[in-house]
Amino acid sequence: MSLKAKLSVKKNKSLLQLLKSKPKKVRFSSLYPTLLAIGLLACNPTQKVASTKKMNNSSATVQFIEKEAEKKVDVLIKGELFTSYIYPSSIAKPVLYPLITKSGQKLTRGYPLDPQAGERNDHPHHIGYWLNYGDVNGFDFWNNSFNPKKNRKYGLIQHQEIVKLEEAKGLMEVSAKWISDEKEALLREQTQFYFSEKAATRQIDRITTLTALTDVDFTDNKEGMLAVRVIRALELPSKKAAIYLDENGRANPEKIVNNDGVIGDYLSSEGKTGQKVWGTRAKWMHLHSQLNKEPISLTIIDHPDNVGYPTYWHARGYGLFAANPLGQKAMSKGKEILNFKLKKGQSVTFKYRLLVQGGNELSKADLEAAFTDFSKR
Repeated sequence: MSLKAKLSVKKNKSLLQLLKSKPKKVRFSSLYPTLLAIGLLACNPTQKVASTKKMNNSSATVQFIEKEAEKKVDVLIKGELFTSYIYPSSIAKPVLYPLITKSGQKLTRGYPLDPQAGERNDHPHHIGYWLNYGDVNGFDFWNNSFNPKKNRKYGLIQHQEIVKLEEAKGLMEVSAKWISDEKEALLREQTQFYFSEKAATRQIDRITTLTALTDVDFTDNKEGMLAVRVIRALELPSKKAAIYLDENGRANPEKIVNNDGVIGDYLSSEGKTGQKVWGTRAKWMHLHSQLNKEPISLTIIDHPDNVGYPTYWHARGYGLFAANPLGQKAMSKGKEILNFKLKKGQSVTFKYRLLVQGGNELSKADLEAAFTDFSKR
């Protein structure tokens, strides 16, 4: 405490009496205004106070509920859960999970966090909606999970801070670090999520800036980069046998062919559909289906400012839906190669829009309009 602050305390008899009372009887909230005024708080609480105040604003379209003990922030639109920003250490990266339509349909696979009957139990690192990459200085950030394979160098994305919550803008800003198996911080991540809703369309704009803390190589790799793992209804029908979960969330012992309720299909901005969209470029990709006779869809929109625009699509029939602007060699069958690099101190920004739709179909004209609008951001 500075001399000036000490003198202020001596002059404040009411505060002095509080400080002399037993600790268990002193409420920090009663001291807070005075402590703030005389500078006794070592940190700057301005943003936290503002965020808490806004989070109590029940009239806001978007509301944020911080749950530090559960390592998550719930995102509500008009009082209903849209998604949660979750960052448990067990999944090796922060993600948005689940994604819920305005009508209440969950469009993200439950496994491995909340296994559902009939789901596939493959790729436990496919959780919710996330951004990472398969080869950063030789470390695999994509495949890391609670059950990693041996003899492979992994990396994890470690949540650092909820930087900002502004309900009036629907803005959540977070920070993270990309850390190698060798405990070296390779990248600093600063991400802004803008959440909104218009009619039956819920929307997330993600703006992520990666700053190199050392020289960084994003070696050309098919495993990346912005992705969502979807429910069975959004998968494409398949003739290939697979393992599925029973009603207790346990894996059935035998592989079977199962297309019950599986009627998903892709449509790219270039007019490609089905499995043919994999390894092609497009400015947006639309994955659509029906669930309980209700039209549902997810659309990822690329931005003209992004590296590798228009992005290649790592969009699979079994439920992985991903945009990969950096894995050009794998996607082009060797015709192109990128191997994107950042020198220490350099930054790169990626911008993506996700449309979460339920209740009615989005036309190609709707998607083109969404792309045009996002291109202005």
